[in-house]
Amino acid sequence: MKIYFIRFFLVAILSASVLFFIFPEFFANIFYKKDAFIVPLVDTIAYDKKMEQLANNKFLPSLWPASTVYPNAGAILPFKRVVAYYGNLYSTQMGVLGEYGEEEMLAKLNEEVKKWEVADPDTPAVPALHYIAVVAQGLAGKDGKYRLRMPDSEIDKVLRMAAKINAIIFLDIQVGFSDLQTEVPLLEKYLKLPNVHLGVDPEFSMKNGIRPGKVVGTFDAGDINFTADYLAKIAKENNLPPKILVIHRYTQKMLTNYNQIKPLPEAQIVINMDGFGVAAKKISTYNSSVYKEPVQFTGFKLFYSNDIKEPNTALMTPEELLQLSPQPIYIQYQ
Repeated sequence: MKIYFIRFFLVAILSASVLFFIFPEFFANIFYKKDAFIVPLVDTIAYDKKMEQLANNKFLPSLWPASTVYPNAGAILPFKRVVAYYGNLYSTQMGVLGEYGEEEMLAKLNEEVKKWEVADPDTPAVPALHYIAVVAQGLAGKDGKYRLRMPDSEIDKVLRMAAKINAIIFLDIQVGFSDLQTEVPLLEKYLKLPNVHLGVDPEFSMKNGIRPGKVVGTFDAGDINFTADYLAKIAKENNLPPKILVIHRYTQKMLTNYNQIKPLPEAQIVINMDGFGVAAKKISTYNSSVYKEPVQFTGFKLFYSNDIKEPNTALMTPEELLQLSPQPIYIQYQ
C-alpha cells in the first residue's frame, strides 16, 4: 500500500509538471505566491482582451494599451467603468457632489450611470462619489500648510450616501504646502474599507512655495509611487481587492517622470484628464497630457457648467468619449 501511494504521488507530480509547461497561461490565471501567501490573479486573457478594446487603436503602432502588471483578482478596472460625482459637501461651487441635495444628486448620478451602460453595454458602470477630503485653500492655517482637512463626520456622510446606491468612494487630497507622505496615512482607517479608493490632485501640490490658486502645482513619480505603495500595503494587509488611485492632470508639468510610475497588482493607476472647455479643447488636452504619456488607465472629467459656457456648446456624451483612443475607464462629473 505504501509503495502504491508513493507511485501515485510521483505520477501526480509528473502530470502536473507536464500540464504546467504545456498550459502555463492556465496556471498563471489562478495563483501566484507572494510573501508566503497564495494570491489569486485576475483572468489575464480577459484582461488583455479588455485592454485592447479600451485602447481603441485606429492607427498602428500605438502607445496603448500601456505595458503594466496584471492586477490581483477582484480588480474593478478594466472590467467595469467608474462614473463619479466630484465635490465637497461644504461647497456648492466645487462640484456636483455638494451642489445638490443628497437625493437629487444620487438620482442624477444614477442617470449618468445608465447613459454609460447604454453607450457601452459590454462594460458595466459603477457609480462613485469622489469627495475632496483635504482641500487646498488661500489661507495658511495654523500650521501654514494652506490646506484644510475635512472632519470624519463629513467623510462618514459620504460613506452613508454611497451605501444608498451601492457606490464606491474616492477620497481626494489637495496637499497645498503639505505632502502625500503626511496626508495619505491620515486616511488609512477609511482606505482599509474595501469600497474606498483615493484621488490626488497635482494642481494644488505647491512645491514652489507659491500659495494654491496662483500657479499650477506638480507631483513627481516619487510622490505617486509612495502613494501606490501605501495603498498596496493596505490591500495586502487587509486582504482587499486592488485599490484605485486617480491622478488629476491637464498639463504636462503637473506630473513629472511619468515613465517611472509603477502600477502594482494591488494598486491601479488612472490619469484623469481634468481640463475644461469646449470638446475640441478637451480632446486636445487629453491627447497631449494623457495619451502621449501612458501609465495604466485613463479618465476624463466633464464640467456641467464650465464645459458649456461658450454659445452653441454641449456637454460631451458617452458616445463621443468612446471615440477617444484610449477610451477612458474612469468618468468624473463636476
